[in-house]
Amino acid sequence: MTQTVKELKTAWIYLENGTFLKAKSFGGDATSVGEIVFNTSLSGYQEIMSDPSYAGQFVTFTMPEIGNVGVNDEDMESTSAHAKGMIVRKYQSRYSNFRAQESLDAFLAKHNVMGICDIDTRYLTKMVRDEGAMMMVASSVISDKEALKKILQNAPRIEDINYIEQVSTKVVYKHESATYNSKDAFEYKKPPTPEAKIAVIDFGVKRNILNEIVNAKIAVDVIPNDFKAEDLIESYKAKSIDGVFLSNGPGDPLVLKKEQEQIKKLIDAKIPIFGICLGHQLLCISHGYDTYKLKFGHHGGNHPVKNEKTGLVEITAQNHNYNVPDNIIEIAEVTHTNLFDNTIEGLKYNNEPIFSVQHHPEASPGPKESAYIFGEFLNLMKANRN
Repeated sequence: MTQTVKELKTAWIYLENGTFLKAKSFGGDATSVGEIVFNTSLSGYQEIMSDPSYAGQFVTFTMPEIGNVGVNDEDMESTSAHAKGMIVRKYQSRYSNFRAQESLDAFLAKHNVMGICDIDTRYLTKMVRDEGAMMMVASSVISDKEALKKILQNAPRIEDINYIEQVSTKVVYKHESATYNSKDAFEYKKPPTPEAKIAVIDFGVKRNILNEIVNAKIAVDVIPNDFKAEDLIESYKAKSIDGVFLSNGPGDPLVLKKEQEQIKKLIDAKIPIFGICLGHQLLCISHGYDTYKLKFGHHGGNHPVKNEKTGLVEITAQNHNYNVPDNIIEIAEVTHTNLFDNTIEGLKYNNEPIFSVQHHPEASPGPKESAYIFGEFLNLMKANRN
């Protein structure tokens, strides 16, 4: 494949702490406002950019070389690139991988997402680590510091925006693909015969979560975020579904008032529920315990999590800025703990068929030590059948 290397444009960044930086840009030409975070993953930039949980955020990559393996359709976690932009030390325009179909530059341009490079990402990462996640504006068309400052001051903050409305499906659909055959064969398995069926509430679900659920012998209907609890309760009573899954997603969970009210009804109906990431947080809030924002969040593929039931340590992938409070132990058992900062990573609610985890067990950083949790959901549903 012939690869065209285009000249990079100039870009400018203004952060809410007053920092003003000059860089280069690739991908989409834009002026965008978002929250800056950093991600410590060594690979998987395409999966990160297409993860709906990053909606509204600029992702600073601590891995200095980005773009080497290009982009391909099969590694998409959703149908689009949802992050506001990516910030990298060096963008590699000449990619080399047998699975690549196009460059990262072309991919970002197609989705009108900014790429920013030739900038000191160590400096930015240390800043975010010390001062916390903050809002920023980046532009490939506006160079004036005061103009960018005014744009940022007049823009809503990420916690004031309901990004779920943008990333959730608008129609119900079935997901029927499973996981890859093996590490050497990039072909999807034939889905196993399902032993249960669930409704997946889509707050920004990743495709590989759906793959792992199907792989665990669970049939999947994906439904929009504006679901009606009464419909799911009736389906559960009619044995049309065996449980409900609450997906990952972007933004502040405290914003999602309507979703919280519907989840409370599912809890009261004693339907088996499993939540990941945002779903984990929404279950906590729906039980009456507010979440809180971490200083700079957890974003990466190298977070050690202790399974409190087995004592084993699982290397996990994470992507969240919000966490459940310690006093949730009043109504739930802690099943997983983050060994970086001892925050809660997993819960099993007392006397309820409900559990959740904060990390992403489908993302395979370890690579597969957390995948068992999807099988635990199947076992929970089987145990709660009437």
